[in-house]
Amino acid sequence: MERQKLRVLSYNIHKGFTTGNRGFVLKRMREAIHSVQADLVFLQEVLGQHSGHQKKYEDWPDVPQFEYLSDQLWPHFAYGRNAVYTSGHHGNAILSKYPFSFWENIDVSTNRLERRGLLHGVIEIPHRKKPVHAICVHLGLLETERQTQVKNLCERIDRMVPHDEPLIIGGDFNDWRIRLTRPLHNKVEVKEAFKEMYGDHARTFPSWLPALKLDRIYYRGMKIQDARTLTGRPWNQLSDHVALYSELLV
Repeated sequence: MERQKLRVLSYNIHKGFTTGNRGFVLKRMREAIHSVQADLVFLQEVLGQHSGHQKKYEDWPDVPQFEYLSDQLWPHFAYGRNAVYTSGHHGNAILSKYPFSFWENIDVSTNRLERRGLLHGVIEIPHRKKPVHAICVHLGLLETERQTQVKNLCERIDRMVPHDEPLIIGGDFNDWRIRLTRPLHNKVEVKEAFKEMYGDHARTFPSWLPALKLDRIYYRGMKIQDARTLTGRPWNQLSDHVALYSELLV
């Protein structure tokens, strides 16, 4: 059977705000994300609800941010609520052109102040016998925290992802010291898209002058065809993170 191209986008949207929360730009983010025409979109820092912002901004959407961003292009979506506070909640989301047969959000928080989760979706690709497993992550700020979260991620993959089924892990790993790629490769045999294409991880933060290599797209059971950072306008005027794009053959 001929391989099928799967276009993947990973983006920390910073809750729809520019750097320093100076401007609310969710509408422009939606236009930028839609222009990529990805099949799967991994989103981090997505607001499911925020009553304070809803009162403050006239163009605040009437639906959760993940639903607003999906619009008519991605009819299928999953949202993992991680951080809950008085005014609302935020977490990770996966937007998909293809249906989910299953999804679950797994709490991997290591303390009460910083809530983190792994959003695991199983996606049915037309004319493919095996589903694609998609895991959206946003790991903690402390290295010890990230190590524990990656251990939980690997255990989840070992337990829930058959080795003959394709796997994509996308998100903000906060791994500026590049300590996680080797254990992920050794334990669950994933490769990182940009490292495979160019020999190094992509610089993704801050968006106006990317220096830190925080965001990643890992994969297993697929072939990498393309990997790009989405820089320049409008991307450098939106979130504080650069968006990542990859094309995988499944």
